Amino acid sequence: MTATFDPKANMVFCRKYKQDLPKMPNPPFPNRKGEEIQNTVSKKAWDEWLELQTMLINENHLSMINPEAKKFINEQRDKFLDNEDYERPQGWTPET
Repeated sequence: MTATFDPKANMVFCRKYKQDLPKMPNPPFPNRKGEEIQNTVSKKAWDEWLELQTMLINENHLSMINPEAKKFINEQRDKFLDNEDYERPQGWTPET
């Protein structure tokens, strides 16, 4: 029996971009939330989030062992991925 290639198998309907886009190969976290993100967020949106997350952590001097910092980053992640108003680094301008 030969396996058939399904191009949709590597796609996800991205909650940020509202379209089918390539999905992440693995969940970003080893838990239910990671699986949810893998199934609802494209690789493109996740890569953009990681870039923004790095800027937020650096600019705000966050320590990710601090529970309040983790809470802040998790809230900003969900807002970013859901197209809500999220914290932007100072001097940040969107790419055109």
